Amino acid sequence: MQSSFAFRGRDDLLLWHRRLSPLLERVRPQPVRRPVGQLVKSMISGRTRDAVSRAAYDRLVAAFGSPRSVAAADARNVQRVIRDVTFAEAKAAHLVVALRRIAAERRSFDLDFLADLPLDDALAWLERLPGVGRKVAASTLNASTLSRPVLIVDSHVLRVLQRLGFVGGHADGRVASETATAALPDWQGRNFLNLHIVLKLVGQIWCRPIAPQCDACPLSAACAKRLTE
Repeated sequence: MQSSFAFRGRDDLLLWHRRLSPLLERVRPQPVRRPVGQLVKSMISGRTRDAVSRAAYDRLVAAFGSPRSVAAADARNVQRVIRDVTFAEAKAAHLVVALRRIAAERRSFDLDFLADLPLDDALAWLERLPGVGRKVAASTLNASTLSRPVLIVDSHVLRVLQRLGFVGGHADGRVASETATAALPDWQGRNFLNLHIVLKLVGQIWCRPIAPQCDACPLSAACAKRLTE
């Protein structure tokens, strides 16, 4: 794990989590999926609006019924079902191959064994699958029934953490996730999921890539980018 900012950033993360917690009232509770379901959902979600990816996932479940049926399908049929997501062709191809690889290696689609591996090993196992990077791997472990303590860092969360000065401007999602996770070794999975949710909301509502609404942002007083402008 990257840990160069761990002790320096711990108090900041706790403060931001506390300050942003009221934002959770804006969020509609989502179903907690088994690990393989969350893996599938996360694999089709990249660069796609949440409502679109949720609808695509629901169509996938309705059309195929099980991970085994998706693994047995022609990728073109999967692509048609998830056609609304960004990069549908590549995601469908990766999804079919990833599920086939899981079936070949594990003889089932039960990924509960990941709960017993050290966190780094569980992440690495998932990242060997095609189409799975750190964000998808962390989502599979944290947002599923496994509820493992690791921060999910998407493009919104990364942008917020960079602008706040928690990680450098050239840090990627892997570094940001490892740094935040290492800084909070006593946190439970739900704490990390809530932090992801509220930081993502900040990125979507106020800390946008273009024309951020800094004056209205609940973290403006702590924002390194704003303080240096």
